[in-house]
Amino acid sequence: MKLVIAGRPNTGKSTLFNALTGSRDSLVHNRPGVTRDVVSGTFDVDGKTIFLSDTAGLENKTTDIGKIATDMSLLAIRDADAILFVVDGKDGLHNHDSDWARIVRREKKPILLLVNKTEGKKLGDLSEFYKLGLGDPVSIAAEHKAGLDEIYEFVKKQEKPESPITNHQSPDSPLRISIMGQPNVGKSTLVNYILGESRVIVKDEPGITRDTIRINTKFMGRDITIVDTAGLRRKANITDDVETLSALKSLDALFKTDIVILVVDATRDIENQAMGIAGRIYDAGRILLVALNKWDLVPEEDRDYKLLKLKKQFNNSFHQIISPVILPISAERGTGVKNMIKRAFGLWDISEQSHATSYINRTLEKLLIARQPPLSRLKRPMKIKFAAQTGRRPMRITINTGGASDIPESYTRYLRKGIAKALDWEALPIVIDYKSQENPYE
Repeated sequence: MKLVIAGRPNTGKSTLFNALTGSRDSLVHNRPGVTRDVVSGTFDVDGKTIFLSDTAGLENKTTDIGKIATDMSLLAIRDADAILFVVDGKDGLHNHDSDWARIVRREKKPILLLVNKTEGKKLGDLSEFYKLGLGDPVSIAAEHKAGLDEIYEFVKKQEKPESPITNHQSPDSPLRISIMGQPNVGKSTLVNYILGESRVIVKDEPGITRDTIRINTKFMGRDITIVDTAGLRRKANITDDVETLSALKSLDALFKTDIVILVVDATRDIENQAMGIAGRIYDAGRILLVALNKWDLVPEEDRDYKLLKLKKQFNNSFHQIISPVILPISAERGTGVKNMIKRAFGLWDISEQSHATSYINRTLEKLLIARQPPLSRLKRPMKIKFAAQTGRRPMRITINTGGASDIPESYTRYLRKGIAKALDWEALPIVIDYKSQENPYE
């Protein structure tokens, strides 16, 4: 079942979304109009999964972002099976509430009228909301998660024998792919191309995407969750508290994702900020693909130089990766996007594999024979006793040693490169740990 939250701006829709889904996926701020895109999530009722969408506040705007956001909200309302219509109990009945109540009534779908922010209000104080013609008003306080039981009961009543609420969770969870980058590099255009429809706002202006938006879809026959994040700028350039919250949510998405596509603008020089984002992705142990967007706008004579320069920047900046995946694309035209997602799937499948300990030790033995480890600062040799794969994403090899424990970084890089080549991990972040096993009687 698909449920949508609707209403005018700043009535607490995003707070209600977060309360129902048990997340912080929808951005909450006391400024009207913070939510712009349609944010999706799920919650369970009696073991059944309900798909929930939070929409931008419905506004009477005919131009600019307000109209685009409202149009997308109306599409989400039409696509839903039932509607949670939220009004503000503190402000009382507003003319815009009545305008939008007429619009949602035309959809002829089940509607639950929720009067939010009613802490301390008596039931009789809600009588004015009957004028909306949406049935009995239900008192809730989304911030305190009060009154949610009424919503659960409403959802249960919508379950029909011929079309039950079903749990769509498959045995294999969808692959989570986050789209990250600086503002205005084409992240939302890329998301819309992958989805095959306009689900997030695209405008030639930085800072349009504010929420971290998760959308379930299927691409090349595979279930995926696309996560569109707000653009990340230098801290010095962030003066707005809403943008600060957006940036924090974008970084938080790193720990709830499997693969990150870092979008950069191929028509501009790669900034240190983009490299900093890549560093955070590697440090989090996530699979990274760099999308050189707007490649169609780069003069043909400059393309080879740009690719070589970017690869050199990555090789000089990051020790966790041997061969970064850098792919030219055009999100607007779709050029190279299918190949990029195919590479992402391939890297994920490689990262899921576990290698036999015997094979890892044979690989390590060959590397040691080809290049003996140097002595430590204390002039003691390193003795390799045992090695095994001990983790994924980042791909982790633990080497049990005797003797030296302060292995030079240069030698660790040599081992990392050799192991990566042997295990087909060259495009994955790799960590090598040393575990010292000293003889206590020595």
